[in-house]
Amino acid sequence: MHNGHLAVAREVLRRLKLDEVWFLPAGQPWMKAYRPVTPAVHRVAMLRLALRGRPALRVSTLEVERPGATYTIETIEQLRAMREDELYFIIGREAFARLPEWRQPDRLISLCRLVVVPRPGVPEPDLGALARVIPGLSERVILLDKPLVDISATDIRRRVARGLDISRLVPAAVAGYIKEKGLYRERGFENH
Repeated sequence: MHNGHLAVAREVLRRLKLDEVWFLPAGQPWMKAYRPVTPAVHRVAMLRLALRGRPALRVSTLEVERPGATYTIETIEQLRAMREDELYFIIGREAFARLPEWRQPDRLISLCRLVVVPRPGVPEPDLGALARVIPGLSERVILLDKPLVDISATDIRRRVARGLDISRLVPAAVAGYIKEKGLYRERGFENH
């Protein structure tokens, strides 16, 4: 959880006039099945610390409570069954470009709208090419032009592994938690 996530959430809340943004840490992301992932208990704790005092930003543990590999479509189906509101799924440009690789992307866009956020150095995705693979995609996507956040979770983990300062990259409570728990000091986490 870093300051870039908070900036994106604030911008999406403002631009789309939403009531709230939910953060849903993944249980066992299927795309990271063979890489080390920070235990869910720590990811949830860091989210709760970062979102404290921000009532429009909430944590949901739907995915971490579900056993096995987690897929976005299953989470969105579960949320759709719980809520009648229109759902928006916030996604970065890199992940959006890989949407055809996801499980049931056509069903996903029928259940929610995708809000694609930019990142410095990452080109805008070819929406036309993606829409040819996933018909109807163009009508279900909102491409944002900001905020341009140049913070990466991978970079934060590398910095921690090297003993470098992260105080400007994450909320103070998150930096304190990482230090207290000794997270990202062991080999294998600096790149994932």
